[in-house]
Amino acid sequence: MNKPFNWKIFFIVWIAAVVGVIAIIPYSLTLQGASTQDLPIPLPVLLTIQITQNAFMFAVLTAAGLFFANRIGLGLPILEARLRGESVGDKIRAILPLSIVIGVVASLLIVGLDLLVFQPAMLRELGDSANTLNLQTAQPPAWQGFLASFYGGISEEVLLRLFVMSLLAWLGSFISKTTEGRPTSAVFWIANILAAVLFGIGHLPATSMLIPLTPLVITRAIVLNGVAGVAFGWLYWKRGLESAMIAHFSADIVLHVLLAL
Repeated sequence: MNKPFNWKIFFIVWIAAVVGVIAIIPYSLTLQGASTQDLPIPLPVLLTIQITQNAFMFAVLTAAGLFFANRIGLGLPILEARLRGESVGDKIRAILPLSIVIGVVASLLIVGLDLLVFQPAMLRELGDSANTLNLQTAQPPAWQGFLASFYGGISEEVLLRLFVMSLLAWLGSFISKTTEGRPTSAVFWIANILAAVLFGIGHLPATSMLIPLTPLVITRAIVLNGVAGVAFGWLYWKRGLESAMIAHFSADIVLHVLLAL
């Protein structure tokens, strides 16, 4: 059941996650809209510190995520096959259409729910202050959104699926597992949903700086972030982390490049 820890996979995934961290920097700077004169230390120094901190964090998350994934039958099947010297063209073609479609559908569902359900409800509850969520920052250009999509597709999937979901499923396997030693479907679903909910909750501190955290605002953050997260988690469970990464990247391309949200 347990797969041995593969250091080649670790370094590939870790480096990819750090590249995602670097790629989102232009997008983040535009969103913050802060002048370099307002910073307590020079911008290059600040960015170096942030990249170093994130590199260390993702090294830990990647190692731990692979450790837990190896024990519950999850992982990166395409990368694993490639490192074994196998042809992976058929495997990529098998996951590509489904992953892209799920990512695009998830992004459109997020936009539809926000426009048709949450924004009207928040306007009724909070009045004009609800518009703060849409007007608080400058709009990054499409090229920055494209680069930021690598952070979502790689770095966030390492954090949320490889680490958080794998950890929760591994813990759940001590309560309920199959005869093969894998977590049951119920455990995988619970781990998947909890990982998606935690992602939504993680957005609340930033949201609280803009508008009051009412039950509706909290629900919006959890639902909009969780809708796609559950879909990506299912792909991770059934098709591997590469599939979840492709879906997440596709969703972010729609949201941050095509729709420029």
